Amino acid sequence: MFSFFRRGIGPKLMLSMLGLALFAMVVTGFGTGGMGSISGLVGGGSSLASVEGETIASTEAKDQVDRQLDRMHQQQPELDLATFLRGGALEEIVDQLVVSSSLLAFGHEQGLAASKAMVDREILGIPAFQNLAGSFDEAAFRQALDREKISERKLRAEIEASLVQRQLMLPVASSSYVPRGLAFQYASLLLESRSGTVGLVPTAAMGAGSEPTDAEVAAFFRGNQARYTVPERRVLRYAMFGPEQVAEQARATDAEIAALYRQEAAAYSARESRVLAQVVLPDEASARAFAARIAGGMSFAAAASQAGFSAADTALGEQSKEAYARSSGPAVAQAAFAAAKGATTAPVKSPLGWHIVRVEDIKVAPARSLETVRDQLAAQIGQRKTQDALVDLAAKIEKALDEGSSFADIARAEKLAIVETPPVTAAGAAPDNGAWRTPPELTPLLKAAFEMTEDEDPVVETIVANQRFALLAVAKVVTAAPPPLAQIAARVKADLVARRAADRARAVAASLVAKINAGTPPALAFAQAGVRLPAPQPVTATRRDIAQQNRQVPPPLAMLFSLPRGKARLLAAPDGTGWFVVHLGTVVPGDARREPQLTEAIRGQFSQILGDEYAQQFTRAVQAELDIERNPEAVARLKAEMLGNSGAQ
Repeated sequence: MFSFFRRGIGPKLMLSMLGLALFAMVVTGFGTGGMGSISGLVGGGSSLASVEGETIASTEAKDQVDRQLDRMHQQQPELDLATFLRGGALEEIVDQLVVSSSLLAFGHEQGLAASKAMVDREILGIPAFQNLAGSFDEAAFRQALDREKISERKLRAEIEASLVQRQLMLPVASSSYVPRGLAFQYASLLLESRSGTVGLVPTAAMGAGSEPTDAEVAAFFRGNQARYTVPERRVLRYAMFGPEQVAEQARATDAEIAALYRQEAAAYSARESRVLAQVVLPDEASARAFAARIAGGMSFAAAASQAGFSAADTALGEQSKEAYARSSGPAVAQAAFAAAKGATTAPVKSPLGWHIVRVEDIKVAPARSLETVRDQLAAQIGQRKTQDALVDLAAKIEKALDEGSSFADIARAEKLAIVETPPVTAAGAAPDNGAWRTPPELTPLLKAAFEMTEDEDPVVETIVANQRFALLAVAKVVTAAPPPLAQIAARVKADLVARRAADRARAVAASLVAKINAGTPPALAFAQAGVRLPAPQPVTATRRDIAQQNRQVPPPLAMLFSLPRGKARLLAAPDGTGWFVVHLGTVVPGDARREPQLTEAIRGQFSQILGDEYAQQFTRAVQAELDIERNPEAVARLKAEMLGNSGAQ
């Protein structure tokens, strides 16, 4: 609602607070927080920036891009990595990491810290990690970490950084004060009511008019060349190559299959797994009491229910010892896999609490022989060899190009089928061929094709990363130009007739505005227009009506609130359908005393915006005091690398 008063100047919220939806912020609901200087946890990669000597590595930025894209997919399933990156996502994420690291560094300089106990309390209180009873759930915790592709260590580091930043930023962001009197004036303005009329002068009401002469059509065509210009088109030649070209050399041999079987012997040996149920309690006393109830004859399910856990909360399903050790800790896994079927372990401590585990079932998978997994291993080897062979083939073709071989020579030597397109635009359309449909494989090639010159040597381009490539050349360039008038004369004539009708409609509407502004009532002015027009319609609205968020406000209604009382104004109707004549009749001032809650809502919105602005200013001041270095070249290289890996050239 408040955006109605600040349209066009709304503050850009501080990135480290609201822009970067880090996992810790999402699951904890922190009002502040962010990444912090934890890039060392992931290691590797080039330095994109540094804050007080602490680097922000490319690996961390890539990780954040992946996580942000996953979240964006929930609202925009069609969004791909290339579009995401070209929209500036990587640059913004790097900026956010710099801001967040700056706040963390400054907070540490001021002596702010977050203890392990503080981090533990945050984890235990995160709804995503709780069962239906509101208790911490180990399985839900591990599933959430896997879903977000984040380790426990990294999550703890992010929460620690968020806690430090929250201590630093909350006093800044919450220090704004807005007088009630100021909010009252804005609230009253929102309640202001305006009434008037909206009339339409339709283009269709003007009739076809006189028939244009050939000379007039030609003159209109010459004066509107850009309107009829067909974009540059290119005739492209390409020859695809993929797995079918290297099928023979990519076939797995018996020796390779046997070697891979020996290499992955552990995966095919006999394996034991267990169906487990688990309860995790916050302290030893609770865990001992739980174990005592079971020792006294109570079933595990009944004891768990008494402690607030449902069967769904405790069931872990089938687990291997290795997987369970990763999720609960080695000591807990050791105890669970040492117990007999139907037994319950004594309480075992992990960093997340005290575990009591029941062994519901024990399953032993027999060893798998080489013959039983031969096809699986052959496919695995074939996939790797196919990728290697395709890379080698692409390199071979590029070498042949460097040595002077022609497009046709290479296609013939490698037995590749040549495809030649009609003249196509950069979007893949063929204006001269209505039956043309863009082949799927051509779309990834268009960008590169329209960056080449007509006399440039062919190039190898990626269609699907590591799977399919194409030898690409530009056979002909058709420069942008309008077609001959004779080909589109009917279209040009129709456009001229429509233009004349629109001009007449505008002239009629302008005369109506002049009459109304001279004192003629709108209904009378429309009746005397000399053309049969629909009568103007009465409209009434308040500023609050058109300030509602996410509401599409009709432009004539919005114009009602920019007119002086008693005046009319012209407004184009959508798609050239005519002209609106908007007239403001009466204005009734609003009085927020009738809706005191609205004044308080405005105060709250004011306070939030001022708090955000204070936070921005504070953040800029913090950055000015720190040693911050940026490496835009490294960011550009990383972006190019990620675009290349996504198959977008």
